[in-house]
Amino acid sequence: MLRASSKLNQSGIDIKAVVDGNVDSMIPAGPSLASFAEALVSRSSNLERLRSNLVDEVGEQGMIEAAGTAANFQRMVRIADAIGIPLDDRSLSAADALIEELDIKTFHSASNTYRFD
Repeated sequence: MLRASSKLNQSGIDIKAVVDGNVDSMIPAGPSLASFAEALVSRSSNLERLRSNLVDEVGEQGMIEAAGTAANFQRMVRIADAIGIPLDDRSLSAADALIEELDIKTFHSASNTYRFD
């Protein structure tokens, strides 16, 4: 999804699609990919059905790549949360608008890397 979204971002993609399933991501199979990734991370009982739906839309190899990508991001987030990687002032300054737009400060793991007032 990231590779596709970065290409689409040049044409004005709405970044809110990352956190709002009602926003069209403009990525082929985007809703299925997002549902699959969310189910994988939350260990949903729907995972098997969503995996099958994803295979129908993007093929078995596409599902495998989506699973690997989601698992890798989950791993990286757990490492960052465990060691509490702080964002430097420059990164925070650049990210402020995006943090507000996506309301990232409400995410459970936000307190591990960024202190919100």
